[in-house]
Amino acid sequence: MSDSSVSNAGAIGPEDYVEPRCVLSGDPYGTVPEIKPVPQQRIIEKMDDYMARRDYDGAERHLLYWLEEARLGHDLRGQLMIEGELVGHYRKTGEKDKALAHGEEALRLIDELEFGDTISAGTTYVNVATALDAFGERERAIGLFERARAVYEASPATRPELLGGLYNNMALTCVDLGRFAEAAELYGRALAQMEKVEGGELERAITLLNIADALVAEQGMEAVEGRVFDLLDEAYGLFDATAAPRDGYYAFVCEKCAPVFSHYGSFLAADDLSARAEGIYARVGEGEGR
Repeated sequence: MSDSSVSNAGAIGPEDYVEPRCVLSGDPYGTVPEIKPVPQQRIIEKMDDYMARRDYDGAERHLLYWLEEARLGHDLRGQLMIEGELVGHYRKTGEKDKALAHGEEALRLIDELEFGDTISAGTTYVNVATALDAFGERERAIGLFERARAVYEASPATRPELLGGLYNNMALTCVDLGRFAEAAELYGRALAQMEKVEGGELERAITLLNIADALVAEQGMEAVEGRVFDLLDEAYGLFDATAAPRDGYYAFVCEKCAPVFSHYGSFLAADDLSARAEGIYARVGEGEGR
């Protein structure tokens, strides 16, 4: 992320005060509408800024503003990207109806764009499936994960971090469905993919903690206690081993993982990760950058 985007993280953008353009203006009746693409990269970067400050209301306003701009500009690709971001946003804030409604719209856009065999489609399937699993609709989720897997594995252009994320999230759903052997195979694949990614240690840490949870769910804590604590130690070490920047995403992962360490009685590790997250959020909130 550029220095300029960091220094302006708290600035008010046009989405905070400009009304969207009128849908009736511009295109004469009977003409093919001009496509006016939204700035996807800038939208994502600004979204990162909001999330680094845990400004969920600002993030929602930001995405809804640009979604309306994409609609008015007849930018279906931009709409698809933003719908996917909204699915993830509402999943994090626990708003099931909104998350799934935007998920359905994203799936509809894939069909309208005839994108079913593209990387964009695979990413959308993963986003929607992850939301479905979070809200308890696991059978629907696994079907979308399988569609994403077919797309990703068929394309040599699929980046390893995308495959790693797919395998990890799909494994979580398999655990929820009691498909433990399949989950173990997917977690192994996730770790292998993230080892190829520079700064992928954070995702590996998440996967190691997920493996610990899966072992306990399948066999009970007494049977796997030693293995669980080995996994916790390995995961905790990755937070220092990674070259990933100590930014909002690092803080988010620390915050996400801390309760897992606490659950298994590793309170020092949990407190340390929570303190790291709060320190980063405080620094970003004060405008010191990331």
